[in-house]
Amino acid sequence: MDSNKTTLGHNEVRQGVVIVVHRDGRFLMIRRAAGVLAGGAWCFVGGGIEPGESQPEAVVREFAEEVGGCVTPLRKIWEYVRLDGKLLLHWWLAKMEDGELKPNQTEVAEVRWCTPREIELLPGILENNIVFVREVGRQLVVGDAEA
Repeated sequence: MDSNKTTLGHNEVRQGVVIVVHRDGRFLMIRRAAGVLAGGAWCFVGGGIEPGESQPEAVVREFAEEVGGCVTPLRKIWEYVRLDGKLLLHWWLAKMEDGELKPNQTEVAEVRWCTPREIELLPGILENNIVFVREVGRQLVVGDAEA
């Protein structure tokens, strides 16, 4: 079996990573391009884990592919299983290296730094992103006025 899939009960589960980068009380968010899965939706950077790839390797690759930046994975901070049990997302806190982001226009329509409150108000924000902000994200920016 591929390392990007696992079995829970009788269901094959697709696995992915979500990259959480924050600075000055704001999180890096993207609006997905029209031609990709969940096109037009706002979310954190992320994507599927490739066969043979570790979670930290997927964090580095997905960040580079989607927004053209470099990150260092710090630690896994949350996990999300979709209600149908067919998707498992591993949420990783990462440190972004200095440098300009160059979003891949085939995958990303827009990049924005948002406070937790702004994330909750983004049109078309993916539901699991709101759950993350409420359960974990606000704690990452404790002490900021918007948190």
